[in-house]
Amino acid sequence: MLKKLKNKIMNKLRKKSEVQSKEAESFPKKATAKKRSKKKFKKKVDKKHQSEKKSSKKHTIKRSRKVLDPDAKSEAKRYDNPVASRALLLKTIQKKGMMTEKSVYQVLHVTSDQQEGVRRRLNAMVRDGQLVRNRRGGFLPVDEKHFIKGRVIAHAEGYGFLVPDEGGDDLFLCAKEMRAVLHGDHAIATVVGVDRRGRSEGSIISVIERANSTLIGRLFDDDGVAYVVPDNKRITQNILIPEGTFDQTSADQIVKVEITSQPTKRKQMVGKVIGVIGEHMAPGMEIEIAIHNHAIPYEFSDDAMAQAERFGDEVNEKDKPSRVDLRDLYLVTIDGADARDFDDAVHCEPRDNGWKLIVAIADVAHYVDIGSPLDIDAYERATSVYFPGRVVPMLPEALSNGLCSINPDVDRLCMVCEMFVNKQGEIESYDFQEAVMRSHARLTYTQVADALEGEGTGEVAADVYPHIVNLNEMYKALDSARRQRGTIEFDTTETVIHFTDDKRIDSIKPSVRNDAHKIIEECMISANVCAAKYIAKSKNPCLYRVHEDPTDEKIDDLRGFLSDLDLRLGESSRKIVSSDYAKLSGEIKQRDDYHMIQTLMLRSMKQAIYIAENSGHFGLALTHYAHFTSPIRRYPDLLVHRALKHIVRKGKKADYMYTQERMANMGEHCSTNERRANEATRDAEFALKCEYMLDKVGQDYDAHVTGVVGFGLFVELDEHFVEGLIHITNLPKDYYVFDPKTHLLVGENRGIQFGLNDKIRIRVARVDMDERKIDFELISEH
Repeated sequence: MLKKLKNKIMNKLRKKSEVQSKEAESFPKKATAKKRSKKKFKKKVDKKHQSEKKSSKKHTIKRSRKVLDPDAKSEAKRYDNPVASRALLLKTIQKKGMMTEKSVYQVLHVTSDQQEGVRRRLNAMVRDGQLVRNRRGGFLPVDEKHFIKGRVIAHAEGYGFLVPDEGGDDLFLCAKEMRAVLHGDHAIATVVGVDRRGRSEGSIISVIERANSTLIGRLFDDDGVAYVVPDNKRITQNILIPEGTFDQTSADQIVKVEITSQPTKRKQMVGKVIGVIGEHMAPGMEIEIAIHNHAIPYEFSDDAMAQAERFGDEVNEKDKPSRVDLRDLYLVTIDGADARDFDDAVHCEPRDNGWKLIVAIADVAHYVDIGSPLDIDAYERATSVYFPGRVVPMLPEALSNGLCSINPDVDRLCMVCEMFVNKQGEIESYDFQEAVMRSHARLTYTQVADALEGEGTGEVAADVYPHIVNLNEMYKALDSARRQRGTIEFDTTETVIHFTDDKRIDSIKPSVRNDAHKIIEECMISANVCAAKYIAKSKNPCLYRVHEDPTDEKIDDLRGFLSDLDLRLGESSRKIVSSDYAKLSGEIKQRDDYHMIQTLMLRSMKQAIYIAENSGHFGLALTHYAHFTSPIRRYPDLLVHRALKHIVRKGKKADYMYTQERMANMGEHCSTNERRANEATRDAEFALKCEYMLDKVGQDYDAHVTGVVGFGLFVELDEHFVEGLIHITNLPKDYYVFDPKTHLLVGENRGIQFGLNDKIRIRVARVDMDERKIDFELISEH
């Protein structure tokens, strides 16, 4: 008993001495004589009871070690009442694993007056990426080995994903984590847990590179507090505009904002107005917003404009003698009625067992030298962007509509692909040359189609008609070969938006595709194939237009869906090939669910891209393919022309202008900018369609289902080709479950089913221009 009592007294003395030691660290500069005497007393007690200390419990020894702070002295110098240093906190949490604030307080003996300081320090360590905090409020150490670098993809609902640079599963980012980043930011994150859906959940550690230095949005003034709501719906945070930084603007204008303070998890984004785009809802504003939102360059540098103007309006005579002279050859252009630039011309004449086909393409590379101002601007754009009623060109109009446009009855420099096509539609031989040419006629698709249907009548001149017939006969052979090799053809509808004089939509009509379109398409594909093969033989680096095979996962999903319909895609025992898709497409053409099946077939395939290694084109069923025929509007075509010129001129491999690595980088750049252009035009078109539907709220239309998701149906109007959403709450009352395998939305109680391409009757319920949303209500099923 006496021994136990003695130990109890000594433990109390020890704890008291530890507290006094802490207090001494907290106020080292103000230590009193009394405190110094207590320190001496502690030393005596420690010596006197050294044996008792050695025999005390092991957990007591561990606890005393944990409170030994390696940075205690430096903390004491900086703060009057120091708390546990970052080093101590990090070391403790690394040793223990996940710890809550409370467990940190207990393990480190944090006193009540120190708890607020420790709490703030823990939160600061989370902000600085030393710790992460999970959904339960626990702190975890961050291991740099587990850092994930990637691109942030934001969702309009506030959450987002980090797409890892190295590949693998995306990391889910909750709305709280998204406060610190914007769509497109390159960031570092770490996994902190798994959400309710089983997805890996991440926490943002730091931002490597910001994607947005400026944003476009609508200016609001709320009782003197100004802010801009970004037009990009993936950016859900408003931009605070400090007083005095928007004096030349007014509320409701569309403005350009420079971000002066990027967002953090605790602070709102701040910016200043640097330009006015225009008035909200002004005609044509949809396209202006899309151009700025997607950072599409729309102005050429002064140097590029000056370089383009220096070439003049006519081909320089000194450039003609060294070229093959094709000015007497009956080359013609065939384009749309509203086309402004003409970069290709064709000629076809019969030969024994086939035809000689000549495809002449504007020699843009002659005028756009590598590294010149024109080249720099063209590469930055990588493509022309075609908005409804407006084009943002890759090259200045002095070239794109002038010297590099194959206008009729004027001399033009060109690159020529001469091919011999046999009656089986096979290209037996081909060659490339630098030439000078003269277009003998500017024809439209409609004129050519009418001439072929009317057997020579119509607007096509009598002397032109025989050449059109030659082209058509050769096309039939090429088309037959195309079908034999298994080219995939889908029946899709493209639309054309017609405007009034004040830039409002007058109507939306389907574009008509006739035989003349197909003739030119086959001619261009043939020339592109020859260009790819010609360059591949030289083994010089170049960009190829590659359409990769579908992934095994996509094929398995599609086959699973098809099996329920008693349909089959190829043989499961071998690799899928293009002809498998072509065969299935032919088999389903007469089915009522043809469009639904076709949609899923399309979604199973990858997008075509530009890469520096040739691996064929799955959709066209080709082993070699490159883009050669549109150098006015596509930078990869310009690279192909440069490669062809190097070969034609018998240039040495050592003198070739690009390395494989450089070409690969350019391919990635061109593919990215192609996607950017597509996204911009899609955004502009949908904004225009929203405006078009504003005065149609309450009206009823026939429609069909184009998409099925858990929250409702995406449908397209049969008359206006406008897409909107029927939210699940606007469907007949039931409990609906989405089946991703069959792409059906099924009501569990009443058995109602909705699937792709279902015919329905809808009412326009709401149009929100700011959110770019059109909501429909279901009236009835057909």
